[in-house]
Amino acid sequence: MMSDAVKLGKSNQEQAVAAWVNYLNQLRLDNLLSALNRQDMNLKDALASVDEAIRKIDLEVVATNRGGVKGMHGFIAEVAEVGVGNARSQIRGGDAVYQWVNDNGPVDLMRSGVEIQQKFVAAGGRFGLGAISEHLQKYPDFVESGGKYQIPRDHFEVIQKLHAMPREEAGKLLTLGGDGPSLKDWARVQAFFEEGSVGIESLEPSHLKYSEVQKGAYGATLETEEDSLRSTDQSLRDDAYQESRPTLREGAKATLAAAAIEGGTALALAVVEKRRAGKQLRDFTGEDWADIAGESGFGVAKGGVRGFSIYWLTNFTATSAAVASSIVTAAFGVAEQANKLRRGEIDELEFIENAELVCLETAISALSSFVGQALIPVPVLGAVIGNTVGIIMYKAVSSSLSKREASLILHYVGEQRALDEELAAEYQELIEKLDASMSDYLGVLERAFSPDVEVALLGSVELALELGVASEEVLNSDEKVLAYFLD
Repeated sequence: MMSDAVKLGKSNQEQAVAAWVNYLNQLRLDNLLSALNRQDMNLKDALASVDEAIRKIDLEVVATNRGGVKGMHGFIAEVAEVGVGNARSQIRGGDAVYQWVNDNGPVDLMRSGVEIQQKFVAAGGRFGLGAISEHLQKYPDFVESGGKYQIPRDHFEVIQKLHAMPREEAGKLLTLGGDGPSLKDWARVQAFFEEGSVGIESLEPSHLKYSEVQKGAYGATLETEEDSLRSTDQSLRDDAYQESRPTLREGAKATLAAAAIEGGTALALAVVEKRRAGKQLRDFTGEDWADIAGESGFGVAKGGVRGFSIYWLTNFTATSAAVASSIVTAAFGVAEQANKLRRGEIDELEFIENAELVCLETAISALSSFVGQALIPVPVLGAVIGNTVGIIMYKAVSSSLSKREASLILHYVGEQRALDEELAAEYQELIEKLDASMSDYLGVLERAFSPDVEVALLGSVELALELGVASEEVLNSDEKVLAYFLD
């Protein structure tokens, strides 16, 4: 028989594995809640940046007619770029990276220390390259100092395409006129970069197109941006949820760790048992080590099953880790008793009693570990301390019962079983009576609704009487029928 100390050690090891798996699960949930809380702030900050851009455009640009008819869209583009650029950074947890300089100097925007000059120009059909040349003549050190020229996104895409297009391809694909880029546009782009003052790397696209920052369009543009931010926010929340879900890899780690822990515990206990028998380690024979290896291997197998089962139960069913561990322990214990019954080592009554005892002890272990973890919120430690205290208290109480008290409990259990049998018999008798009554009632219903008129008339009379209608009110004769319809 296993000693109480060994039993307690195994029980603590089992609940420690459960507490560790529960800790892994809790870490994932905590990370999810933390990510969702951060995302709440990210969305709030991002939407605030766009709202601030709308407010500034309304009050500081449109209301003051800044730039006039031809130049207003340039100031709208600057403010909108700040709002959109900051919002797209903030929605992913970044900082507000853009600042609006707003001093009519050589720099319109600052982005993380980089000076930016915006050129939202469509006049002349040069996609703003002419305006860039004029700015560079006035501020020749702008590019050398690391400055960037920012142009509308659609203009940049055209320039980038034409810059990379060889002359032969341009001659085949482009025409002298039309709606799209022309051969003349290609020549202008090539000439601009051949001059050498500005390289393609000194140009960058705005977040916005030229048409999106016009006076009559910026409101819809920024509203669409807010919708896009909400969509990005939801996608990030979905990603956080997916990352928080249990995975096969984490389940495998829990399985391997539990197998190693339980295998190690089994090894230690097997060696201790041999030592208690009086053998020194140097005296262990090959047979002794084979026994120890067998115990360790069985422990590894049990630990693997325990780890996988606890991980699955805690993540895919509404089961706490302590209860999940106890379910597995009870299953192993009952299986062991079943094997003893098959081998004839115990009889059926002993099997039932032992199985009940196993389940009771595992239930006490689960409850104790749960309470211990709640009172001592330190991962694993609280569960182990709670399990230890609970098991010791249970052993102390159960061992303190006298023979008289134990016989009283057994007598009470016998009376309860007898009462159960008596109630079961009464219940069966009531069910049989109910079945007979239902059978009679269904027969009456069948006759009352028979397609044969005469059978239906007689059946309806029978049904009315069965339902408690007074016999004098039932139309069960020709006289009563004539009197009901004619008088």
